[in-house]
Amino acid sequence: MTEIAEINSNFELLKTKLKIQQKILELKDLQQKSEDPHLWDNQKLAQETLQKISEIQKIVQLVKEVDSEINSLKEFESFFESNPDPSLQMEMQNHLFLLEKKINDLELQTYLSGKYDSKYALLSIHSGQGGTEAMDWAAMLQRMYLRFFERKKWKYEVVDFIAGEEAGIKSVSFKVNQSFAFGYLKKESGVHRLVRLSPFNADQLRQTSFAKVEVTPIFDSNSDFEINPDEIEFSAYRSGGHGGQNVNKVSTAVRLVHKPTGIAVTCQSQRSQEQNRELALQMLTSKLWIIEQEKQNQEQKEIKGDNIIAGWGRQIRSYVLHPYKMVKDLRTRYETSDTTGVLDGDLDSFIETELKS
Repeated sequence: MTEIAEINSNFELLKTKLKIQQKILELKDLQQKSEDPHLWDNQKLAQETLQKISEIQKIVQLVKEVDSEINSLKEFESFFESNPDPSLQMEMQNHLFLLEKKINDLELQTYLSGKYDSKYALLSIHSGQGGTEAMDWAAMLQRMYLRFFERKKWKYEVVDFIAGEEAGIKSVSFKVNQSFAFGYLKKESGVHRLVRLSPFNADQLRQTSFAKVEVTPIFDSNSDFEINPDEIEFSAYRSGGHGGQNVNKVSTAVRLVHKPTGIAVTCQSQRSQEQNRELALQMLTSKLWIIEQEKQNQEQKEIKGDNIIAGWGRQIRSYVLHPYKMVKDLRTRYETSDTTGVLDGDLDSFIETELKS
């Protein structure tokens, strides 16, 4: 079997796994429903319908592109067999590389089928034990994820930021406005550990620092995961950031407190109080969702007798910059010595290995 024939055979199996024929029928049905003028009588249903159409269209379109490219490569292969030419072989290898990347993107869809996987994500970074060292490490992680978003061409916005006293950051939160961002990033949640020579110590001693990453789905106002408005305490204050004539003169910044748990969130990244309040509510809902998940996980652990240490003990990845260079995922054992690439946002191999494990 030739390489192209093998790719084609595997792709046919993948289409079956993706249930592509069912998706095509589902797409037609959803498109018919979207033409109903009464659809918007129920805004939640309308938004869910349009989002689902967009998600399925992307998958169906990519499948069509791959099918077309495989057929073209079959013709190219037949021509090459009768007209062997090293330059043509190189061109075919380049096409195969791009084709396999598209197939890999489709394969990932089979691992993103969780209830909330298709949602936007809230990614938060919190410095851990270690004072200035940990705050600087949190800032390095902030840069790493920013570079990752830029590589993926994902839209994002900073919705909360607390600077460190001397260097780095105490915490930062990003809203990632990309379909399936939560499904793709959810396994980044956990403790990230850095080992390096300290830039803040005159003796340049080896230092270990920790930072925690949290990833939660973004819930909109029509979500099935909601907070009782009576349980929320609202207050507004003047924004402390840069802003124009309006932002610093009126109380546009917002603070929400969930009375039963005492969890508080603030937001001042938007230009109006209404926008900040909406974003703060999304952040609060995400934090409460974490608590709900932890409760469910704890119940499962009690049933199964699982004894995994939570919190700061749940390290998922180690970044060693001294005495050798190595980034290692402690769950999948995937590792690389390209620490510079990883800290510049090259995270796909780590994320995809964990998703497929």
